[in-house]
Amino acid sequence: MASQKKAIFTGLLIFISVQRTLSVSEEELHASYWNNKARQALHTALNVQPNLQQAKNIILFLGDGMGIPTVTATRILKGQLAGHSGEETSLVMDTFPHLALSKTYNVDQQMPDSAGTATAYLCGVKANYGTLGVTAATPRDNCNATYGNEVTSVLHRAKKAGKSVGIVTTTRVQHASPAANYAHTANRAWYSDAYLPSEAIQNGCRDIASQMVHNTEINVILGGGRQYMFPRTTPDPEYPTYKGDRNDGQNLVAEWLKNKKNAKYVWNKAEFDAVNPANTDFLIGLFEPKDCRYELERDPFMDPSLTEMMEKAIKILSKNPKGFYLFVEDNGRIDHGHHGGRAKRALYEAVEFDRAIGRAAELTTELDTLSVVTADHSHVFAFGGYSGRGNSVLGVSRSLAEDNKHFTTAVYGNGPGYQTGPRPDMNETISSDDDYHQQAPVPLSSETHSIEDVAIFAKGPMSHLFHGVQEQNYIAHVIAYAACMEPYENCELHPPSHAGSIHPSLLLLLMGLLLLSLCSV
Repeated sequence: MASQKKAIFTGLLIFISVQRTLSVSEEELHASYWNNKARQALHTALNVQPNLQQAKNIILFLGDGMGIPTVTATRILKGQLAGHSGEETSLVMDTFPHLALSKTYNVDQQMPDSAGTATAYLCGVKANYGTLGVTAATPRDNCNATYGNEVTSVLHRAKKAGKSVGIVTTTRVQHASPAANYAHTANRAWYSDAYLPSEAIQNGCRDIASQMVHNTEINVILGGGRQYMFPRTTPDPEYPTYKGDRNDGQNLVAEWLKNKKNAKYVWNKAEFDAVNPANTDFLIGLFEPKDCRYELERDPFMDPSLTEMMEKAIKILSKNPKGFYLFVEDNGRIDHGHHGGRAKRALYEAVEFDRAIGRAAELTTELDTLSVVTADHSHVFAFGGYSGRGNSVLGVSRSLAEDNKHFTTAVYGNGPGYQTGPRPDMNETISSDDDYHQQAPVPLSSETHSIEDVAIFAKGPMSHLFHGVQEQNYIAHVIAYAACMEPYENCELHPPSHAGSIHPSLLLLLMGLLLLSLCSV
């Protein structure tokens, strides 16, 4: 009788648990479902074969601040936006067959920033906090110490190898992550000459915007950052009360366009849409004075999305028979959303970032294109608490805290979400607001980066080299080796076969047409 009561009680607990869970399908209650799912995954794993050919194209996707908790929360949000419980959803990056972890510290600091990390994953050398494109022999703010300590990026090496190159970002194009592709500077904040200190001016250091125009010829540049390209006398075309901030009087957009054929400058969505990739070899699009707007507040009639910018870039760059290198970053807005303690803004940016990764997969083939998705650093963003299956990513725990109040499952370790006095109670109506600050125990005006490792997802030629736990600068070396670029010009990898240039969907179409022709005989 006791065992029978225990069985009934256990069954009742399971029933209550299932009822409190928001989304459970009938098939998930049976062992056969999970066994079959695991067998399919095992079959896929057993059939993964390394692609040992040379990479013709390289796409590096950088989610600034996209730590592993952000990836998990983004995955669930993506599913929930599609009407599912979310946990079972896969991001596009989840489907990449090769995975590694990246150690993100800077040479002089345990908690990294986007400049030192960008120098690592783009130039192959770890650097100091706040410095771009230089070794750690350059202290921050010491302009004179940059000379002789410059390091070159994979973008520069790709251009030297004859490839077309491009940068797409939702921040200002002079921001730390994109700037490491082309700039060498002792301070990531020297966006224009107006920001250069007297020591930098005296020692002849150039601002980041000027270096973008003069250091390496870049085929496609898309993002924000108009302000740093025009003189103080030039009003902004979208916000007339804003003006450029250059002291030297230079129009750097005009400088960039000079001596280029089939080159265009655009600053709004209509002009961007009118650009025909077939007859455009150079494109610069600057859609905001500083950073682009968050995806949640972007005006689709004025500014293109990250996915739209990336698609246009690929179509322009892919005309080069020697291939291309493209840097795609949703940095600003994942990172900035977290800094503001606003998880909703950060996660919606990450969903758009994954959409761009999916569209790139449709426009390229992994037979000849190495695609790498990673982050520069994480944030002190945590995603947990007691919650039923399908609970909103921006929702609250189903249990109460020790103060008998609800709490959000998404929280920050520090930041502007700190509140003095007794902690307020919480509900999903409040926590799902676009401007809601998740609660934080430490008061800071801006939430901080984290020190933890970040993930590297990879597919395509030589992507199997991403494995284990690696120093962050390893990323640039794999990219260079896979494409046989400096310093690995003698990599002895076979170029992609002619068939490798045919997209898999086209191959399936050709096979179908062949079968139809055989059946009609």
